Amino acid sequence: MKLDSVESILEFAMQKEQEAHDLYVGLARQAKTPNMKATFEGFAREEAGHKAKLQAVKNGKRLVPAEKKILDLRIGDHLEEVEASADLDYQQALILAMKAEKNAYRLYHSLAQSTDDADTKELLLGLAQEEAQHKLRFEIEYDDVILAEN
Repeated sequence: MKLDSVESILEFAMQKEQEAHDLYVGLARQAKTPNMKATFEGFAREEAGHKAKLQAVKNGKRLVPAEKKILDLRIGDHLEEVEASADLDYQQALILAMKAEKNAYRLYHSLAQSTDDADTKELLLGLAQEEAQHKLRFEIEYDDVILAEN
């Protein structure tokens, strides 16, 4: 897909949000505990919300930008890659989610740099911050549950 217009950028971003939604739905289905299932279902809903925001902008709505930069604990930055599979344990699922959110942040930041449209740039940078918030939530969970056990 060529990202040479605001519409193509929005379409691409909506496709990526659908992929993220599908990832979290799959992780929720594999979850071994109710808490883990609820966590991933919540993130699936948030990704669907991102897609809806993008669709609203595509339809002409203007959104309020994010106000603050999100802290990055960088926990996931130093962990080995994990492949999605049916037998992920909680630690692996958290690593997969952290890496996915970091990639989503980078994607939105990159897409924002590829457009001269100020409203679209603002939207994409806001979504980048939301993805950074998701990564932070997974990092905190990883720190509280996995690192605390070791």
